[in-house]
Amino acid sequence: MTRRVLITGATGFIGNRLVAALAKRGFAVRAAARDPGAILAESQVERVVMPELAAPADWSALLDGVTDVVHLAGIAHAPGVLPDDVYTRINAEAVGELAAQAKGKVERFVFMSSVRAQAGLTADHALTEKDVPEPTDTYGRSKLEAERLVEQSGVPYTILRPAVVYGHGVKGNIASLATIAKTPMPLPFGGLDNKRTLLALDNLVSAVAHVLETEAAKNETFLVADAAPISVADLVGAMREGLGKPPHLVKVPQGAVKKMMKSFGREADWERVTGQFVVDVSKLLATGWKPHVETRAGIVRMMRAENGAPH
Repeated sequence: MTRRVLITGATGFIGNRLVAALAKRGFAVRAAARDPGAILAESQVERVVMPELAAPADWSALLDGVTDVVHLAGIAHAPGVLPDDVYTRINAEAVGELAAQAKGKVERFVFMSSVRAQAGLTADHALTEKDVPEPTDTYGRSKLEAERLVEQSGVPYTILRPAVVYGHGVKGNIASLATIAKTPMPLPFGGLDNKRTLLALDNLVSAVAHVLETEAAKNETFLVADAAPISVADLVGAMREGLGKPPHLVKVPQGAVKKMMKSFGREADWERVTGQFVVDVSKLLATGWKPHVETRAGIVRMMRAENGAPH
């Protein structure tokens, strides 16, 4: 029997790629978004309007006939922009309502949480699923509450906590760093050997497909990331390589890096640039998943694509 999967947030950065990948893999995809006209048009893809998440909704029509759900829709991390109750409503309560309505109807409910449900911007050790979750902001707390609601709903679930995702069309912090990498001047990142774990979009998509088809992933929570971390110096060097530029990274006191970040209006990103953040994905690897994209090569390809070059 053909598996039919409902994907919410189908026009987002992750959703777009996931819809295409699962359709190619043989799934019948019911892709839901506020603007279904923007969803990929393929024979294996049914485009539907997604209910608003700001108020309780009846999901019965969208759940009819589906074997699985992948819930991506929600509010992205946007500190200081939205009140806490909006995050709680859309990123938590709406998730719990969908999971409860899916109980008894689907074989697997995959919820896209975030590593921010587990930790803040830095960590003094390699994170594993055994660590007690300690989110440091409203976004992370809303994702952790959503996880709790999914677990309590009774639906067979898999929760994924992805690290920071990169790929063609990326926004947020990776895009900001890429903008800095495009400048012709030498950059003072040469001495930043702190490690940070990232996640290639293609690796995340493969992880979703894997857990949908893997019994060992049922009723489990997994961190998702590339196999190995990368230093910030190597990350910026890879970005410049993808742009066809030499690294031009120099070693200077960290105060100079902070000053440069401030000049770009990115002083708040200082902790992300200088802090350690390593994720251990042994638990997901033990189920048979393999991240095929290596971080440095993935960053090079991303920058080539962003620059309009073949990748």
